[in-house]
Amino acid sequence: MLTPGGHRRFALADLQRFSESQKQLRLTTSLEQNWADQALLRTRQEIIGQRQESWLAAFDEADRQQKRELGRRLLGVTLRYVSLAEGGDDLLQEAETIGRAQAENALGLGLSLVEALQAMLFFRDTLVEAAMQMPEAWRVRPEANARLVRRINQLLNAVQLSIAGLYEQAKR
Repeated sequence: MLTPGGHRRFALADLQRFSESQKQLRLTTSLEQNWADQALLRTRQEIIGQRQESWLAAFDEADRQQKRELGRRLLGVTLRYVSLAEGGDDLLQEAETIGRAQAENALGLGLSLVEALQAMLFFRDTLVEAAMQMPEAWRVRPEANARLVRRINQLLNAVQLSIAGLYEQAKR
């Protein structure tokens, strides 16, 4: 409301709703960023223990660098996707593109579909496990965490189906 003197006046209830929505927005943003930080840390730690796995042993340093770049891209896309309340079809398409690049790389190395999916599942597991630890570590409400895990799974399903699809095309 505008007073005759040109000053704005707001109802207390409106200010409280606005304050609460801003607080929720900051909480949501920090939840996703905390998850991404934990997922990246967890991935780095876990990769050390996986060095003997056939899918990882097949990578030379250039391949590892390419995988790191694709992993960073995928983590960034995932972070943007989970930050949205809904939608994000463009991000799902970008995830599919990353999945095809992962498959092309794996095919070029002579990896089987199983080995290519093992690499993707390793990445997926670290992202989901980081999300599963969020409620305990960050006092996250269960429904917020369930939404986070659901969005992660939706995006990574697109990546895995893209990998399998490219392998199927290559087989024909």
